[in-house]
Amino acid sequence: MSKRDYYDVLGIDKGASKDEIKKAYRKLARKYHPDVSKEPDAEEKFKEAKEAYEVLSDDTKRAQYDQFGHAGASGQGFGGFGNAQDFGGFGDIFDMFFGGGGRSRDPNAPRQGADLQYTVTLEFEEAIFGKELDITIPREEECSTCHGSGAKPGTTPETCSHCHGSGQLNQEQNTPFGRVVNRRVCHYCNGTGKIVREKCSTCHGDGRVKKSRKIHISIPAGIDEGQQIRVAGKGEDGVNGGPPGDLYVVVRVKPHDYFERDGDHIFCELPLTFTQAALGDEVEVPTVHGKVKLKIPAGTQTGKTFRLRGKGVANVRGRGQGDQHIQVRIVTPTKLTEKQKELLREFNEIGGNDSTEEQDTNFFQRFKKAFKGD
Repeated sequence: MSKRDYYDVLGIDKGASKDEIKKAYRKLARKYHPDVSKEPDAEEKFKEAKEAYEVLSDDTKRAQYDQFGHAGASGQGFGGFGNAQDFGGFGDIFDMFFGGGGRSRDPNAPRQGADLQYTVTLEFEEAIFGKELDITIPREEECSTCHGSGAKPGTTPETCSHCHGSGQLNQEQNTPFGRVVNRRVCHYCNGTGKIVREKCSTCHGDGRVKKSRKIHISIPAGIDEGQQIRVAGKGEDGVNGGPPGDLYVVVRVKPHDYFERDGDHIFCELPLTFTQAALGDEVEVPTVHGKVKLKIPAGTQTGKTFRLRGKGVANVRGRGQGDQHIQVRIVTPTKLTEKQKELLREFNEIGGNDSTEEQDTNFFQRFKKAFKGD
């Protein structure tokens, strides 16, 4: 099935800014987070949105995607050559047109092990304050019985008689361009250059085995959704004595019932009664750092925002501390006693709407003034 356009996935225009891309992704991530959404395809939609964000939020990847589409985003846009793997690699392209100009790779040379990726899901507060945890990952390691040779202990692999240890078979033919040397992986030794006659009983001749390893990782305070941690040398073992790969831990963060996060800042709503907003009050508000007292001035309107400095998230790179922003929402009571209704009617009769009418009058005067050009 073909991939959807990344801009369509996020629901944005092609000229969208980085902030618009980020906001669109956060909205979808909260909606389709597998730990929250009950939709059957939530995880696939979450992954699709994450993939689109990773490409469009990176200037280089976005430019390649805009020019070459999905092939460009994966580094395969070569402006007319297509995927070089279709030709067996660039070495084979040189061999094809220049008669063996490509350099063959030594199959027994040391090679770095593959990188691994692991996804960890954190609670909202765990991402803010960091966490120490152990994870168990499956990875390929060198067989301890044969030490990677694939041969039964006491025996040694033989040099492949077909490719003479090169791991490649050369096929020559004459063309209108001249002599062409076409190199392919030796199918007798699978490109290793060696033949194992008596195989190791542990790894069955592969030289490598699958094992599960427990690894301790430190999640830094302030990490956010989609960010990743590199654990050097904890990927798969290298080949032929090469260095191991790295482990990349990708972070997912569960949504919070009350707080929302945007970068290093935290946002929330504060419900107030009509009386609290009209007369003022001092209330306790929750923060991730504990409860704090907030003074509500008399006459506070719905939508008013208060800022608590330093009550947000510590920047993961040590660049200061975010704030908490609290937006007021006036809650209209739905169940009133007769006494309460009587008091509200009395309040209305003695001029309870005066302040509202005055605000409306001032607003319309400013509105008319703006259009008259006064």
